[in-house]
Amino acid sequence: MLEKNVLYIGNNLYNSKTNPSSIQVIGKQLESAGFTMYYSSSKNNKVLRLLDMLYSCVKYKRVVSHVIIDTYSTSNFYYALLVSQLCRLIKLPYVLSLNGGNLPMRLEKYPKLSGLLFKHAKTLVSPSLYLQEAFSKHGYSKVAFIPNALNLVNYPFTYRPISDIRLLWVRSFCKIYNPCLAVDVLKALQDRGYTANLCMVGPDTDGSLAIVKQYANAKGVQVETPGKLSKTEWITLAKDYNVFINTTNFDNMPVSVIEGMALGLPIVSTNVGGLPYLIADGVDGVLVPPKNTEAFVSALLHLKAHPEQTMAMVLAAREKVSHFDWEVVKNQWQQVLVDG
Repeated sequence: MLEKNVLYIGNNLYNSKTNPSSIQVIGKQLESAGFTMYYSSSKNNKVLRLLDMLYSCVKYKRVVSHVIIDTYSTSNFYYALLVSQLCRLIKLPYVLSLNGGNLPMRLEKYPKLSGLLFKHAKTLVSPSLYLQEAFSKHGYSKVAFIPNALNLVNYPFTYRPISDIRLLWVRSFCKIYNPCLAVDVLKALQDRGYTANLCMVGPDTDGSLAIVKQYANAKGVQVETPGKLSKTEWITLAKDYNVFINTTNFDNMPVSVIEGMALGLPIVSTNVGGLPYLIADGVDGVLVPPKNTEAFVSALLHLKAHPEQTMAMVLAAREKVSHFDWEVVKNQWQQVLVDG
């Protein structure tokens, strides 16, 4: 059926410096739901990548019913803009997958360019209520909330008592995620006499890994940095840790936090971007101000001192993310791409 043939436009690169992108994750999930997927682009050169994206729209115009375009708040915003205008010209319906936590800034600063991109989309798909609300405030009504999906069966729930504090951090090493704050938290805990350790998992995006290692060495603390791991590898590794921390300064709806919730790890995260739309503070996780070591330490010690409350919190988190299971979410994509 033509309506189940879809072209997905996004950054389809595979390398050691990034985690899997939306095109790679959602594309495979849609394939598992019976969609025939075409992808663009895996070109390393940015100009060639853009040209390949534009060419693919023309090439597959009569083969697909829709184009999904990954849309970010950084320079990739302009890829999405140019591809969307070509889709309009050749009358190919497009759906925008909103991924950038800073997209509201684009709406504020560049309303005309934003209008060209967003107003003509068949649907805007937001993985967070945060972006859905932000776009609604700017008059965009066709925003479907479809969360980042998990195959929940792959995430065994385990309650982890907190005696020693074993911290797990899972992100790309990137300045905007403020990884050095995790080192500060570890140092502060150890300075107070608590037995604590820290493992930071993820690829090095902008040289921040070397900075973190130097920073930890200067602070006199040891941090485990196993690098980029597969989902299976880091889920296995997570068994050895009992709290998940998220130190970012900007964010949308990070998959790693959702995965931590699914595994039964209590979450302590900065209260930025889409995080307060994902985590109800004190109910299914703890939110603290960004760049605040003491707030993180206080939250961690509270979790340690109140095991019954912590248990209730992780159970509530697991219940919340059960609604993000792919068996639920795939029906929402079906409504956008086929039934809508």
